[in-house]
Amino acid sequence: MKIRDFLSRMKGGAKSPPGVGLHEMLWALIGSAIGICLCEYLSAQYFEPRDLTLVIGSLGASAILVYGAVKSPFSQPRNLIGGHVVSGLVGVACYHLFGSTLWLASGLAVSFAMIAMMATKTLHPPGGATALIAVIGGPKIHALGYLYAFVPAGLGAFILVVIALLINNLSPNRRYPEYWF
Repeated sequence: MKIRDFLSRMKGGAKSPPGVGLHEMLWALIGSAIGICLCEYLSAQYFEPRDLTLVIGSLGASAILVYGAVKSPFSQPRNLIGGHVVSGLVGVACYHLFGSTLWLASGLAVSFAMIAMMATKTLHPPGGATALIAVIGGPKIHALGYLYAFVPAGLGAFILVVIALLINNLSPNRRYPEYWF
């Protein structure tokens, strides 16, 4: 089948995703900026001088969900906090068990984190990155051991939820959370 034929057949049935209004974009911008800036500020001022961190890359993806997709099940507090903590624990365990073979530890960390989040009803896609960071994060992350699941992963997610509760509920068109547990 030629591309032109395929596209013409799809013309009537294919739709693009719904648009997002400027109002929603502004609230998402404000929330994500405050949430990530606060985590980074606290990290630089209080955590990094103590050889800790409060910022991991997966929190950036979480910010997009919690401020840009407030109704998504993946954005709810249980999923956001629980997903990061569960994935952090799984990632650290995989590093301890299989860390001498990083490719194996990495694959198992992400896969087992997904299964653990599914089993605990805390599925949060950025949790896969949290598990992976526990394996490939380097000496400072590895030195945290199981604390990594709680600081930075859990505490960073908690801060994002607190800011989401404040910012997402200032707009009359947004309500957060949809559910707690």
